[in-house]
Amino acid sequence: MKQFLIKLLNFPTTLRIKLYPRINRMILKAHGVVFGKNLQIPGKVSWLIGGKLKIGDNFYLSSGNSVNPIASNLQADVYVEPGAALTIGNNVGMSSTRLWIHESAKIGNNVKIGGCVLITDTDAHPMDYMARRSSNEGTKSAPVVIEDDVWIGAHCIILKGVTIGARSVIGAGSVVTKSIPADCVAAGNPCRVIKSLNQ
Repeated sequence: MKQFLIKLLNFPTTLRIKLYPRINRMILKAHGVVFGKNLQIPGKVSWLIGGKLKIGDNFYLSSGNSVNPIASNLQADVYVEPGAALTIGNNVGMSSTRLWIHESAKIGNNVKIGGCVLITDTDAHPMDYMARRSSNEGTKSAPVVIEDDVWIGAHCIILKGVTIGARSVIGAGSVVTKSIPADCVAAGNPCRVIKSLNQ
């Protein structure tokens, strides 16, 4: 009886994990997204795809409750604006990640992105308060590049114009406002290099 109750209580989670990978595949195909083999997206994702999205092989994106406790049960969001391009390489893993791409972002191969990371290439609003009142004209954006084998800790924010060099590690909770070189550990707000991984 106990095992039956456990299965019954876990049924919604089990159903979601089995259904959502199929639903997400259908959504991506309907938007003309090119994706590789073994795409796994267990959970509801908010997809807003007006531009180009290309995903490599073995992509994993968890979203929502009961998948990753670090992700605080938040849903993943992928927003690629019209005219923008997001490219994701092979063997990339994400958890409840939020991506807002106005212009361009590239994520390399073998990248791991922790729970609830925000990656955006736009300020979303202009610095001029008068422009914010009316049209949002003058909003700045610049491409984001995350190179191969990068590990980004949970709850980080990656802002416009940033390149994170290959094999680097970004500590949890960091706000990355400027580019980070390859082969280092960086953390903080603003994010700074703490040590080299070559030593």
